[in-house]
Amino acid sequence: MHDIKWIRDNGAAFDKGLADRNKPAMAEALIVLDEARRAQLTRLQELQAQANASAKAIGAAMGRKDTAEAERLKASVAAIKAEIQKGEADARDLETELTEVLAGIPNLPAADVPVGRDESDNVEVRRWGTPREFDFAPKQHFELGEALGQMDFETATKISGARFVLLKGQLARLERALAQFMLDLHTDTHGYTEVSPPFLVKSETAYGTGNLPKFAEDLFRTETGLWLIPTAEVPVTNIVRDEILTEAELPHRYTAWTPCFRSEAGSAGRDTRGMIRLHQFAKVELVSITTPEASEAEHERMTAAAEEVLKRLGLPFRTIALCTGDMGFASKKTYDLEVWLPGQNAYREISSCSNCGDFQGRRMNARYRPAEGKGTRFVHTLNGSGVAVGRCLVAVLENWQNADGSITVPDALRPYMGGLERIG
Repeated sequence: MHDIKWIRDNGAAFDKGLADRNKPAMAEALIVLDEARRAQLTRLQELQAQANASAKAIGAAMGRKDTAEAERLKASVAAIKAEIQKGEADARDLETELTEVLAGIPNLPAADVPVGRDESDNVEVRRWGTPREFDFAPKQHFELGEALGQMDFETATKISGARFVLLKGQLARLERALAQFMLDLHTDTHGYTEVSPPFLVKSETAYGTGNLPKFAEDLFRTETGLWLIPTAEVPVTNIVRDEILTEAELPHRYTAWTPCFRSEAGSAGRDTRGMIRLHQFAKVELVSITTPEASEAEHERMTAAAEEVLKRLGLPFRTIALCTGDMGFASKKTYDLEVWLPGQNAYREISSCSNCGDFQGRRMNARYRPAEGKGTRFVHTLNGSGVAVGRCLVAVLENWQNADGSITVPDALRPYMGGLERIG
């Protein structure tokens, strides 16, 4: 959410940020709408002053026993009150319209975000690891999983439809092992507090992180009006909604494993085979709540925490700075981690780590009280995949596959697999 006061004072900068995100200029239209709202509020104050003055005059007229004047004034007050009532409704309508327009405008990019139109303009920041050279043709994860008899898309389709998977046996345990490994790493090494949040949320919760109203078609909604979470970012970030924190207690760092549910609207024909794009998948999420001064450093820290997962699993990856045209709605700056998949001979996204600035803080009314000075400030929020468990399973299968179709279990996962060294 954007601050209309800031837009009034920085209209050109606001439109420049939107232009960098390939969005049309909106400052002038927003200011006109806000001026209409403010004019209506001023008119209401004037009408209320008139009503108060007339009410006083009624008392004076009654004291003089001037009944005719008193009745005239009463009629005037009644007319003013009716006008106030209508004016209040008009003011509410203008306020709602302004809020709805602001709610649909994406965050402005940070100054150091590369300007571009789409993913082709993203910038590689660094790489880690060297893709393995195979002495056989590497297979894709679904070929490996199906040959093992432990990755079943046909049964999942029978149960739930397309874009679902049923894992069995050692692959089911491997998925669980990956999640446990990530949670332990983030809590024990990186200092995140593990939380287990609800998987169903209210509309205002999804609104707070920017998922509603703009992306309703990407979510699943229950008949009771609750929404299945698309990521743990939604419930975990909302822990601080409507709260006033102290600066001393920041940053808050949370990690959570949850299933995630996405309708994948608009992705028809993309990644139709395998586990890359499912309606239901598991993810370990990282969320930070911090001050404006600390959020840039926190963003680098969070990205490094996600990178460490891939390093310990021996999975080659590259870190990408997303350009202005490819960033998510709520983000002001995003790093994507793309893991090497030898079966596809390509790098594919496995994590996004985003600094949202105060964009979500405003939507959630989440504030903190600075150690010095008066008043409160909106918190800065950050979120990142630490990492997507299903895609990490894909990467482990493809990078650690053997010529006979078996999978070598990475050293970091063996304690979680009962010491198992190979899946075959």
